Amino acid sequence: MRIRTLTGSLAAVLVLSSPLLWGGQAVAAPSGAPEQTSAARLLTYDAGGSAEFRSAVDRGAAVWNESVDTVELRPAASGQRANIRVLADNGWPRALPTSLGNGTVYIGRQAVNQGYDTVRISAHELGHILGLPDRKPGPCSSLMSGSSAGTACTNRYPNAAERAEVEDNFAGALSGAPEGTERAGVPGPAPRAVLIRD
Repeated sequence: MRIRTLTGSLAAVLVLSSPLLWGGQAVAAPSGAPEQTSAARLLTYDAGGSAEFRSAVDRGAAVWNESVDTVELRPAASGQRANIRVLADNGWPRALPTSLGNGTVYIGRQAVNQGYDTVRISAHELGHILGLPDRKPGPCSSLMSGSSAGTACTNRYPNAAERAEVEDNFAGALSGAPEGTERAGVPGPAPRAVLIRD
């Protein structure tokens, strides 16, 4: 991450000094521009056991990739150990986070058979792996309201508060703070192995 910062600083110096070399006037860059100093934390998922829900899992991961900057979900490469395993079964959808960004998701056919949206289920369960709790009962605008929003709800996107919470959860990981430690006075998510049944 330091290389990117140093490269950006070197580029700024060259841009500012180049007019002086060619007889022009140097002008400072706007100070309000955000400096990108780190990349998203990469989490891999293995949807090989998700059966008929494979495309829903990929779309649920894409929802998170579109919604947050501090974490990115990608399919695991062949032979690579994934952070997240996604399985299909005949039960109710649930997640078993083992630590922030790691665990197992079950896309349960029981909810699908009752009419719940498969991509919403996938994005919701992945939200648990990203550190979000259930928010039940809740409106359809809340992804983490889960089944309490009813079968007519097809909202697949986290709301602003849910996005901010995930960004905050992973901001410490990007700054180099170990998971479960304090960052800027706010305690981080502690590793856990708790079944979250939706």
